[in-house]
Amino acid sequence: MKSWLLIFLLLAAVVSTEAQTTNDILSLLIQNNSVTQEQADSLRAEAAIAEQTNLSKIKSFGVNAGKKIQLAGYTQVRYQLLEEANKNDAFDIRRARLDVKGNISSYWSYRVQFDLAGSPKLLDAYTELKLNDYLNFTIGQAKVPFSLENLTSSNKLELIDRSQVVEAMAARGKDVAGNHNGRDIGIQLGGTVLKINERTIIDYRLGVFNGSGINATDKNETKDIAARLVIHPVEGLDIGGAWYDGMMNIGDTVNYERNRIGFDLNYNWKNLAVRSEYIQGKDTKERKGYYFQAGYYFFEKKLQLIAKFDAYDTDKSKEDNASTWYVIGINYNFNANTRIQASYTIKEEEGAGVDNNFASFQFQIGF
Repeated sequence: MKSWLLIFLLLAAVVSTEAQTTNDILSLLIQNNSVTQEQADSLRAEAAIAEQTNLSKIKSFGVNAGKKIQLAGYTQVRYQLLEEANKNDAFDIRRARLDVKGNISSYWSYRVQFDLAGSPKLLDAYTELKLNDYLNFTIGQAKVPFSLENLTSSNKLELIDRSQVVEAMAARGKDVAGNHNGRDIGIQLGGTVLKINERTIIDYRLGVFNGSGINATDKNETKDIAARLVIHPVEGLDIGGAWYDGMMNIGDTVNYERNRIGFDLNYNWKNLAVRSEYIQGKDTKERKGYYFQAGYYFFEKKLQLIAKFDAYDTDKSKEDNASTWYVIGINYNFNANTRIQASYTIKEEEGAGVDNNFASFQFQIGF
C-alpha cells in the first residue's frame, strides 16, 4: 500500500505544476516513517537522472524539429480606386502565400511555397545543396536569377506594384511568355566569389531552365540560360548585371527567341533606400525600360515615403507606344510582417492616352 502511495505521489509531483516538489513530498514521508532516509535519497537520485534525460530529449526534439520544418506565410488585401472609365473600384486578395522550408542537414535544405489566392498554384518547390560559400546548387522550381525587383519577395517590396519593365520582361504579368511569378524549373549554381574580412564582395548565380515557366513541362528541346553577377564595392551598395538567353513557343510558332539583359543598382544608407534598374531585350518585339526609386524612413523605420519614376517602351521599332508612370507611396510598418501601404500612380502614355491614373491601398499581415 505504501509503495502504491509513493508512486502516486511522485507521479502527481511530476505532472502537476501546482503540486508540491518531490523533495517536499519525500521529506513528509520520512517524517511519517513511510520511507527511510536511504530510500528517499535513492529516489531523489533516480528522479534527478530521469529529469535530465527528459530535458535532453525535449531539447533535442526541439532543435531537430526547428531545423526540419519552418512555417511562414502572408496575405495581402488590396483596394483600388480606378479613374479609367468602365472600370470598377474593388477589393481583391492579391496574394495568400504559405511557405514551408527547413534544413534536412547542414548541407541540404528545401522549400515549398504555395499561393492560394485566386487559382491556387505551386510557386516554389526546390532543394538546395550548400557545399561551401562559393558552390551551392538549387534544383527544382524557383525564381530565375534575373532582375533585382523580380528577385525581391512580394512582401518586401516598397511599393504595391512592380515596375512596368519587370512585369513585361521577367516572366510576370505582362510577359509574352505568360505570368510565371518570375520562376521556372531547372538547376542553378551560385555562391560568393570573393570575400574581404568576412564581407561579401562578389556573388553570382547561373542557371539552366526549361523556359516554359511554373508547373509546366518543356515545349521544345532547347534550354534557357540565365546568369547574374552582383558586386558589393562598399557597405550598403549593390551593383548587379544579368543576362537571359532563351527560346519559347507562342501558339504554333516553335522556338521563338526570348532574350534579355539588365543592370541594377541598390543602395541603403541609414534611413535612405535607392533602387534603379534598366532592362532591354527581344521576343516578339524589341523592348526596353527602366525605373528610379527612392524611399526614406521616419520614426524608427515605422513610416516610409517613396517616389518612383517608371518608363517603359513596349516596341522600340515604333513611335508613340511608350509609357511613363510617376508613383508616390507611403508605408506604415507595424512589425516586420504586417504593414499598410498606399500609393498613387500618374500615367503618361504616348499616342491616344486615356485618363487611367489610379490609387491603391494594401494591407499585409504575415507570420
